[in-house]
Amino acid sequence: MDVEKVLAEMREERDQLDAAILSMERVARGSGRRRGRPPAWMRQAATQRRGRPPGSKNKVTPAIARKPPS
Repeated sequence: MDVEKVLAEMREERDQLDAAILSMERVARGSGRRRGRPPAWMRQAATQRRGRPPGSKNKVTPAIARKPPS
């Protein structure tokens, strides 16, 4: 087992973790309302709506067209 290779891999992983921690700290720090246009990924997430699409609700049939219950 090459100790130098293991150390190099661990240093690389540490650098990646440091970068991830730094970016998460920036997100946490800047969580207030921002001015300007939101990024494209955020606008796309905001436009997706939950539930049924408009016009897909159950239609009420007129009383004349309904069959009487047997």
